[in-house]
Amino acid sequence: MSIKTENLVWKIGRKTILDGVSFEAPSGKMLGLLGPNGSGKTSLLRLLAGLKQPHAGQITLDRKNIRTIGRRTIAQRVAFVEQHATTNANLRVIDVVKLGRFPHRSMFSGWTLADDQIVEQALERAGMTGKRNERWQSLSGGEKQRTHIARALAQSPKELILDEPTNHLDIQHQIGLMRLVSGLPVTSIVAMHDLNHAAMFCDELIVMQSGRIVASGMPEDVLTQELLRDVFSVDARVETSPHHPRPHIHYLP
Repeated sequence: MSIKTENLVWKIGRKTILDGVSFEAPSGKMLGLLGPNGSGKTSLLRLLAGLKQPHAGQITLDRKNIRTIGRRTIAQRVAFVEQHATTNANLRVIDVVKLGRFPHRSMFSGWTLADDQIVEQALERAGMTGKRNERWQSLSGGEKQRTHIARALAQSPKELILDEPTNHLDIQHQIGLMRLVSGLPVTSIVAMHDLNHAAMFCDELIVMQSGRIVASGMPEDVLTQELLRDVFSVDARVETSPHHPRPHIHYLP
């Protein structure tokens, strides 16, 4: 297991945001993180990326406590795309994607052919090759999102953490991005709202409610009518999809 958490607690003031969160992310697999707004998903992802420190409990990367790992080392292996990621400077798309290579370079190392190849591959995977020379401020919301995905891929991560990565994307690019992430040879943890996308693409799921994990396991075991009603407050029928052996959710009026 590349990422493991044990009894994580995180607070804002006196309010507990995460309360006793423990799980293991399967190495090389895609773990979907589900839950209603305010359940603690984004806070958990920020802890996993090393941007915040838990008040109690621990996070380990390959059995090493993340507190003992240097920021540069974490940046070399963990890529995090936030839900509302921004880029202030009006850079070209290719320059934003090149930023993903910086954790792998020292003060004295120059830009290499290998760096170029990795950046080009990241642009292609994210579907942004044709926009490589466009300026950031000219991009649509979906194009900005895909540029951030490309920057994360350029990091050559072992772990990829994504917070609502299909935000602002049209359905074609939503499906394309989920296929891309699910096919990568990395451990990915993805917070998402679309339960059918989670069922279709994720190897395992975690469902959060009020800062706690209330269900975890394979999609077919987790996504039940009872859970959808109790956690998401929706009435739905859950059946096996005729197109793949995963569950499909039919929302009832």
